[in-house]
Amino acid sequence: MSPKVTKAIFPVAGLGTRFLPATKSIPKEIMTLVDRPLIQYAIDEARAAGIEEFIFVTSRGKGALEDYFDHAHELENTLRKAGKTDLLELLRQTNMESGAIAYVRQHKAMGLGHAVWCARRLIGDEPFAVVLTDDVIQGKPPCLQQMIEAHAETGGSMVATMEVPVEKTSAYGVLDVAEDMGAIVRAKGMVEKPKENPPSNLAVIGRYILAPTVLENLNKLKQGAGGEIQLTDAIADEIDQGRPVFGLRFRGQRYDCGSKAGFLQATVAFGLAREELRAEFAEFLHDMLAMQKAAE
Repeated sequence: MSPKVTKAIFPVAGLGTRFLPATKSIPKEIMTLVDRPLIQYAIDEARAAGIEEFIFVTSRGKGALEDYFDHAHELENTLRKAGKTDLLELLRQTNMESGAIAYVRQHKAMGLGHAVWCARRLIGDEPFAVVLTDDVIQGKPPCLQQMIEAHAETGGSMVATMEVPVEKTSAYGVLDVAEDMGAIVRAKGMVEKPKENPPSNLAVIGRYILAPTVLENLNKLKQGAGGEIQLTDAIADEIDQGRPVFGLRFRGQRYDCGSKAGFLQATVAFGLAREELRAEFAEFLHDMLAMQKAAE
């Protein structure tokens, strides 16, 4: 059985330029999906999967992200005096205990692989998770929990994967499949953003469980696709070195909240999933669609 996964890296150093001007003054990870910031969804998913240590790879201008997980004593006291226990409970869910979160700076934007490498001294010699906050996933159980349960049986490294249209594979890392076992596939290679002839239509999305040897591979890597240090290349090196890499077809729906369209889609999906919002929101959407069709 593989060692327990208790550490997760959250690469949150990006500038979020696709959401300017909103991200001029706030980190993209603080942008709100319904009533919770993107980072809260990622943290909640990691907690549900048994993660105990949270490593944020940050950059300049991310102070609001650090403050979000701190205790807001004045606000808590005000709510307590007002007897608003339900809101106090919501705040409690955002608090992290002292020492649970570590922050590491990525001084140059050199890609996802480089961001993960920046956290190498905090990982040590044990498997670890990587969670990309842009990918918000609705799933029961949560995606990372599905992966950790599967990884306990397979060992090695594991990526979350989903089928995408072949014409869209150029936007993803893509698995070259050696063996398809249904929910789990064993990879014989990985290609980052193939321009033509993708090895499959199984795309890698923002959840990883990685062997510590991936960090050793990142030590040796040079710039890859897009002039960046690619995490995909370091995972592919695992296969070349004879260590197993698996893909998990997770159960759930992924939303790309790194794009405006994906963020809007997630807002609709998560809004409709909330019992207290569903009826009013669904009626509004129905009326909007009816008005749009009438105008055509």
